[in-house]
Amino acid sequence: MAIQTFAAIDVGSFEVELGIYEISNKYGIRSIDHVRHVIALGKDTYSHGKISYELVEELCQVLKGFSGIMKSYKVTSYKAYATSALRDAKNNQIILDQILVRTGIDVKLISNSEQRFLSYKAIASKEQEFNTIIQKGTAIVDVGFGSMQLSLFDKDSLVSTQNLPLGALRIQELISRIPANLETHRQLIEEIVDNELFTFRKMYLKDRNIQNLIGIGDNSLYLFKRALAGDKPVPDKMTAEDVNRFYEVLCQMDLETVEDTFGVGEEYAELMFPGAIIYKRIMEITGAEQFWLPGIRLCDGIVAEYAEQIRQVKFKHDFENDILAASRNMAKRYKCHNAHNQALEQYAMDIFDTMRRYHGMTARDKLLLRIAVQLHACGKFISMKNSNECAYNIIMSTEIIGLSHLEREIIANVVRYNIRDFDYNQVSLEADIYKDAAGQFSANDITIKIAKLTAILRLANSMDRSHQEKLAGCKAVIRDGQLVITTDYPGDIALEQMSFNQKADFFEEIFGIRPVLKQKRRI
Repeated sequence: MAIQTFAAIDVGSFEVELGIYEISNKYGIRSIDHVRHVIALGKDTYSHGKISYELVEELCQVLKGFSGIMKSYKVTSYKAYATSALRDAKNNQIILDQILVRTGIDVKLISNSEQRFLSYKAIASKEQEFNTIIQKGTAIVDVGFGSMQLSLFDKDSLVSTQNLPLGALRIQELISRIPANLETHRQLIEEIVDNELFTFRKMYLKDRNIQNLIGIGDNSLYLFKRALAGDKPVPDKMTAEDVNRFYEVLCQMDLETVEDTFGVGEEYAELMFPGAIIYKRIMEITGAEQFWLPGIRLCDGIVAEYAEQIRQVKFKHDFENDILAASRNMAKRYKCHNAHNQALEQYAMDIFDTMRRYHGMTARDKLLLRIAVQLHACGKFISMKNSNECAYNIIMSTEIIGLSHLEREIIANVVRYNIRDFDYNQVSLEADIYKDAAGQFSANDITIKIAKLTAILRLANSMDRSHQEKLAGCKAVIRDGQLVITTDYPGDIALEQMSFNQKADFFEEIFGIRPVLKQKRRI
C-alpha cells in the first residue's frame, strides 16, 4: 500500500488537538503536524454538567479549521474521539450533532477504558523500551485533565488498572471554589490526592514491587521535561530526585512566574500544581526509581490503533492478552474458581470455533465470550442466591481496559442470563442505537448477539456442572444438523448430561443446531 495520510482528532477536557500522520509499510507511522487549541470544555462539564452554547460555538469553529487543515494535507482517513468532558456532559448528543452538521466531522464518544487503552498502544509502539521496562514491576500513570488512570504490570502482563478522579482540571475546579492563598490551595490539593492514593495503595499495591513508572498525560509531563532540560537535550527518563527537585522549584513560583518560565497562559499555569503533586506522590507511595516520559498523546494512540487495523503496523505486544489478564485478575479478586473457569473457557472456545459457520460472530465477540466466562460467577462474592444480578452490577461498575461501555454491557448481560430465563424484550441496554468503528447497530442487533453468547456460555457451563473437569479433551463436530460433543471420560457424567440436556433447548432455539453429548464406552 502507498503512503496514506491520516488525521487524528482529540476533543479533550482542556484542549482540542489535531495530529497529521503518514502511514506506510516501509516507514510505519510518521508525525507530520500537530495543531492544538486550548478550550476548557471540562470547566463547564465538571461545574454545571453541561457545556455552554458559547463553548460549543468555539469548538465548532476550531473543528471547522481542522477540517480545512485536513483538506490541505489531502487526508484520506481520520478518526475523531471525544473524552471525559464531552462524554460526561448531559447535552453531549446535541453537541455531537451540531459538530457533524456544521463541520462535517463525525466525533465518537469513547469510554475511559478505551481512551486509556489507546494511550497504552501508543506507548507500546515504542516497542524496544516498552518491552524492556515492563519486565520489572511497572505502573503506567496517565494523568489527564478529567481523571487519572493507574495501570500495573507484572512480568510484561497487565494485572490491574483503575481510574481515579484526580484529573488536573477537575481538582483545580474543585479547590477554586475555596477562597484561600496559593500555598493553602497546594495543601488542599495534596490532601485530595493523598486520600485517593491511600485507598489505591491499600487495595492494589500491598504485595507489588514497582520499580518503573511510565508517565503520560496532557499537562505537566512536557513542562517537566522543559524545566529539567534547560539548554540540554530534552530527557525522556527522570529519577525520583528529579521529580522532587522539579516540585520544590515549582512550589517557589507564583502563577506569573510559572507563565513566564514555561511559556504558558494563566489557565494552563494553574494546572501545573495538581499535575506535579500527583506525579510526586505516586513516586513516593510506589517507591519507583525511574520515571519514563515517552512523550505520547492521545492522537498518537488513535493513529497507532488505526495503523494496526489496516495492517500497516504490527505490534509484538499482545494487547488482547492484557484485556484477558485484567479480567482474570478481576475474577481472582471476587474469588472465582480458577480451574473451573479454565475448563469452561476451553469448552466455550471449542463450541464457538465449531459453530463459526452458524453464528456469524467475529474474533472480537470471541474475546467478549472469554471475558464472560472469567466473570460469570463473580457475583457469588456478594450473594450466592442472586449471583447473576450481583455479577451484572459488578461488571457494569468496573472498567475493563480496552473495552467500550457497550462491550461491557454485552458481557454483563451474558453473565446475567447465564442462569436466568432469556427475555428478548427485557435485556438491559442503555441506548436504542449503538455506533462503533464498524457502523451502526440497533438494540435488537445487540440483543441477538447477547443471546448467541449466552447460549454458548450456558452450554459450556453445563459441561463442567460438577466442577471436576470430567469432559477435558472432549471433541466437538457438526454432524447431521447436530453439534456432537464426544468425551472418552470413563466415569459417571450423569450430572453433566442432565445439565447439558437442560441447556440444549435454548442453544437449538438460537442456532437451529441441536447439541448432543456422547460418551465413548471403553471395553
